This record gives sequence, structure tokens and C-alpha cells, in this order.
Amino acid sequence: MISRIASEKLIELASFFKVVAVVGPRQSGKTTLVRSIFTDKPYVTLEDPDQRKFALEDPRGFLATFPKGAILDEVQRTPELFSYLQGIVDFNPDPGQFILTGSNNFLLQQSITQSLAGRVGYLQLLPFALNELYSSKNDVPDENTLLLKGGYPPVYEPGIPPADWFPNYLRTYIERDVRQIKNISDLIVFERFVRLLAGRVGQELNMSSLANDVGVDSKTIQSWIGILESSFIIHLLRPHFKNYNKMIVKRPKVYFLDSGLVTFLLGINTSEQLTQHPLRGSLFENLVISESIKLRTNRGGEINLYFWRDKTGHEIDLLVDRGLDLLPIEIKSGMTVASSYFKNLKFWLKLSGQSKGVVLYAGDQKQTRSNGIDVMNWKEISWHGLFAED
Repeated sequence: MISRIASEKLIELASFFKVVAVVGPRQSGKTTLVRSIFTDKPYVTLEDPDQRKFALEDPRGFLATFPKGAILDEVQRTPELFSYLQGIVDFNPDPGQFILTGSNNFLLQQSITQSLAGRVGYLQLLPFALNELYSSKNDVPDENTLLLKGGYPPVYEPGIPPADWFPNYLRTYIERDVRQIKNISDLIVFERFVRLLAGRVGQELNMSSLANDVGVDSKTIQSWIGILESSFIIHLLRPHFKNYNKMIVKRPKVYFLDSGLVTFLLGINTSEQLTQHPLRGSLFENLVISESIKLRTNRGGEINLYFWRDKTGHEIDLLVDRGLDLLPIEIKSGMTVASSYFKNLKFWLKLSGQSKGVVLYAGDQKQTRSNGIDVMNWKEISWHGLFAED
């Protein structure tokens, strides 16, 4: 088993909270993680029709089966349980009684807010980060390999080829998870929507344009975006709220939380196709941003990441809110440092009055410029501490 960085945070949360909820996309390793840590707890999956029927028809009897707590897997399938769970954990002062997992954040949070608010510690578990798979930057393969493979555990152990795994994952996600969240009548149209959204990776989310291309109305697109976000398929990177007296854009940008999934959705299967693809730059940016998100969630931190763009075209790919300062980051897929890499950073630093910036690129040369801008290979972020709060 590949060890997960989130283990430390999970153990810490279970020492404080009576209930811990581990949320993340289907097949991200939630069950494997919680069962490896809480070996003494009974395990039950509510995907099992018999267990789910028992829990729904006799919730008191079902929970009485676990007087010392349990691991309840995919618990969003039985929201009725939460009210009864409240009574049990309120009666017992012990922390770490129940460990819940769920692959739909909206349904799970809705149930918890209604019944268990203040009693639950949250941990988000996404697919593997680089520093979970590799011991150092030097061991990490090239960008094209990472973009095609992604980070979902089954691609690494037992090692299912991405070309075989992703089609089945997409089919399972749409036919099971999407139906569970919302009763969508035409799943073929929904799948077309997901593939069209992949073609907008790294771009601002224009729901009207997307609605026209899919052939549905904007409200439907908004609902479907919510489904993808709550089930951890996409992340909407919001624009930073501080405008420095400039007109800034207000729409979020779309990124996928797994690079392998988005390249599959685009029909990219080989490194040669990827090298020539017009979206390679956006896919590289997606890879860096999804990795940046994992570095935060694995430590139990908030996703303190934004972008910035004004109406005249100046843009910062990534702004890290580190509490005391904002760190602007430019992401470039090229392997050679060019003067154009610094243009937007210099503009933003002058505008904001701050003094530090970073260029992450695909080359290996490391530089510290006199204007306060550091240049480094993007893979270093997993070991550099760039996203830590000062």
C-alpha cells in the first residue's frame, strides 16, 4: 500500500472529533486509508443493497450493531442515518467513534449540517500527489507521462492501464453517482457536456456559451457544474477578490482534479498526441494547479488558491493566499526561460506593492532574479513548501 500523507491529519482529527468524514472522488483511496488506520473498527459499506436496506428501514437497530463505533462507507447513500447518529455520539463523550466516507460532498455536507454540525472533522482525500508516489523530484517522470496517467490509485496499484481504466471510471461515475445526485434523464447529453467542459480546461467558465454548445439552458449547466464540483471531478478556481483599483474578471476558471481524466476526456491517448495538442499548455497548467490543491488538502488545509486577471489582459495564473501575503505564480509549459514569463508578474508586483513572485516551468534551471522573482521546475512545489502559510 502506498502511504498517504493525509494519514497524519486523519489520526489527529479522530483524536478530537466524535465523527470524522473523509470525502473525495470515487476510487481515490478513502476506504483503503480508513481501514488501514482504524483496524479495530467494524466496516460496512452502504453501497451494499442489504446493508443499505437495513440502515434505511431500521436505523436504530443498524447503529446498535456498532456500540463502539464503525467505519460507514459511502454514507451519503443513507442520509436518514445522521439524525440517529447524533443521539449516539452525543451520549458518548469518546472521540473518533464513527469514521464516515463519501464521494459526494454536497449530499454529505447537507446531511451533516442538518444533524451533526460541530461534531464532525473533515478531511478531503484526492488522488495521489507526487510526493506520495515519488521520494524526490528526480524520481518524477516527464510531464506527458503524468498528464496521461493521472493520480487515481488503481492506475498504480494494481496498475490498470489508463486507456482501460478511465472509460470504465467515467461510465461508473455517470451511471451511478450522477443518477444518485440528480435524476438526469439523458445521460448521453451529460457525458457530452463533461467532454465539452474538458475542452475548456484552464479557461473562464462561460455557462451561456457552454449551454449553447451542449444544447441545454444555462440553469441546467449551472446544476451540472455543481454535480461535477461536489463529486470532486472539477475545481473552480475563483478570481481573487482584491482588485487593486482595476477592473477584474469575476468568472471562475475550470480545472479537473485529475490530469489523467481530462486528457482521456479529450481523446488523448499517447505522448505524441499530447505534445502536438493545442490544449497542452492548459493541460500542463491543470496538472500544476491540481497538484497544488492536493498539497493543501492532504494536510487538512483550506484551498487558499486563486487567480487574477484584469480587463486589459494582465493575468496571474495562481495566487496563493498565505495569510500574511499573497504569492503570485506564473505557470509555463516551456522548458526554456523567456523574458515574457516575467511580464505579468512584474505588473502585478508593482500594482500590489509586494516583492516576491514565482515562475514554475518545465525546465530544470533554477534562478533567483533581482526583481524578487524565483524560477524553478514545477515539480519542486511538492517538496519546496511554497504553499505553506507564513
